[in-house]
Amino acid sequence: MRIQQRITEPCELLDDNGLLTTPGYATQAFWRYDRNKIKAGWHRIKEWDYYAILAPEGGFGITFTVADLGYIGMAAVCWLDFKEKSCRQVDTMSILPKGKLGFPSTPDLGGVSFKDKKLSLKYSKSGPERVIQVDVPGYTGLQGERGLKGELVLFQDPVMDSMVIATSWAENRRAFYYNQKTNCMPARGLITLGNKRYEFDPKSCFGVLDWGRGYWTYKNRWYWGSASSLLDGHPFGWNIGYGFSDRTPATENMLFYKNKAHKLEDVTFHLNTDDYLAPWQFTSSDGRFEMDFRPLIDRRSETAVLFIKSIQHQVFGTFTGKAVLDDGTTLQIKNFLGFAEDVLNWW
Repeated sequence: MRIQQRITEPCELLDDNGLLTTPGYATQAFWRYDRNKIKAGWHRIKEWDYYAILAPEGGFGITFTVADLGYIGMAAVCWLDFKEKSCRQVDTMSILPKGKLGFPSTPDLGGVSFKDKKLSLKYSKSGPERVIQVDVPGYTGLQGERGLKGELVLFQDPVMDSMVIATSWAENRRAFYYNQKTNCMPARGLITLGNKRYEFDPKSCFGVLDWGRGYWTYKNRWYWGSASSLLDGHPFGWNIGYGFSDRTPATENMLFYKNKAHKLEDVTFHLNTDDYLAPWQFTSSDGRFEMDFRPLIDRRSETAVLFIKSIQHQVFGTFTGKAVLDDGTTLQIKNFLGFAEDVLNWW
């Protein structure tokens, strides 16, 4: 059995030398992040907030990204149509933001925004509610719809667990990854594409937040998977991932059932990198997460701007298999909508 370091009370993320004080994992954001303590130039600091909100019954979904990568700022909105097995993304960039986008130091604050001629995207938080406001006037849909706009509200129960991890890189201990993934947030609201209305019903629609802060080395490859929905009427989901930083202290693999976390050991992604729409498999070292994955959409993108290059495959599809809770209860999963990704970055 693998020993993982769990953090259970508030602590500083970095010491005065820019090193992680206590690497490990938690189910709440206990580490205190202070950008001023990072011992690196602005070009190495990466901050982002990403949301994915899926409507399994409606057959659609949407993702939102705001990121400050030092060299560039970026915002992106992607509409997903699972019935047509297609996606349409609009993205935009700003040059040399260098921390000026004003990302909050804690996920509890939630506020950040990006606006230019192509799109407007604003995140805010009021109590347990996370609000996303979006306006993309130049969006063009598959049937010629012009414009995408709307507002979605995600409810984050104050007592719900999330996946939080802080790890460093073996080759540079001042480089670190601090991340919170919050799954299973019921989502309500309306998105319009031209004259078409898409309602998000909190009884069946759920979102995940990927909140990341860190000092990254230049080249990294990561694997990440996530799902959030209902299983037999109860909120259920997971976060799985690996591939960068030293995960000796802890993995980021975790199940969420009835808003409580269940910790996993190592999970491995088995995929065909020549065909991302071919079936995937997932296995775990503890035997507690065994899944087949049937892809529906490959949200593929390539970016090359200044010193930054990125090759991304975020693949949405359905999972079928089993997941085992901490008490040994086995949950059977069938056609559970989520995503898994393979991303290679030079940033």
